[in-house]
Amino acid sequence: MTQRPAVLIMQRHLAPLSGFLESAYDVYRFWEGPPIEAAHDIRALIVAGEAPLDKALIEQLPNLSLIACFTAGYDGIDIEWCRSRGLPVSHAPGVNHEDVADHALGLILSARRQIVSGDRQVRSGEWKVETRNITASIGGQKLGIVGLGHIGKAVAKRAEAFRMTVSWWGPRPHEAEWPRADSLLALAKASDILVVACKADESNRGLISREILDALGSDGLLVNVSRGQVVDEDALIAALKSGALGQAALDVFIDEPTDPTRWANVPNLVLTPHTAGATTAGVQGMLVLLIQNLQAHFAGEPLKTPVA
Repeated sequence: MTQRPAVLIMQRHLAPLSGFLESAYDVYRFWEGPPIEAAHDIRALIVAGEAPLDKALIEQLPNLSLIACFTAGYDGIDIEWCRSRGLPVSHAPGVNHEDVADHALGLILSARRQIVSGDRQVRSGEWKVETRNITASIGGQKLGIVGLGHIGKAVAKRAEAFRMTVSWWGPRPHEAEWPRADSLLALAKASDILVVACKADESNRGLISREILDALGSDGLLVNVSRGQVVDEDALIAALKSGALGQAALDVFIDEPTDPTRWANVPNLVLTPHTAGATTAGVQGMLVLLIQNLQAHFAGEPLKTPVA
């Protein structure tokens, strides 16, 4: 093997990491071609957590000893499969949850106060005094949060500042400042706005089903800053088109980038391109943890932020 540890960056959008790693590591980039000649040298994979882990590739890397996830989420990684092979996994928790919560509130405001559609109205010349939109007040609305982790708690605190009433649901009860609903269905029925902020794994694929959307109702707003697969997208589109659901605001999608034609004729919708956590401070925090985890691993020390 080479003297310096070799690392393989898997996704093209992580390319900017190369410049921060090349002083200490031999860096390979998967999109430039599978590094067949370096298969025995590569000791760490650097991945985006939402991307499916390439198990076939891993089995061709005999000296791989770490999966370093650049993001906080790691839903694309089969953790049990990695554990069965003695492969530790690191990630970057607690660095951009405040930014994601900011974005969630931005989506709520954009949808409820019709900020995006108002911008289009002004630009298109359709603004007429006699047709001014009257929008809903934010204060007094009942906000339900699915998943009260770092992001969920940060959303809740912001919602209170906007004079909303907060409740939540998650599969495991724990102490919180806000009441926990008896079920997800009960939360949806009791909410004007439902913010999805839970972890994504196979157990909650399609968690936000047609039944939940119907319970949220024709005046309800669904906001998703979790992962696209948590929401049944087909059911969501049908509910918006039929009026069974009032509004939706999404930062994440089942397939990314999502097909724009899928959303072309869907009403009462605000979309952003998975940017809730993509801030300068958030990315810097993830980079710091990535470097710390790599340094610790190759020094034989405990990982800074291992996946539990």
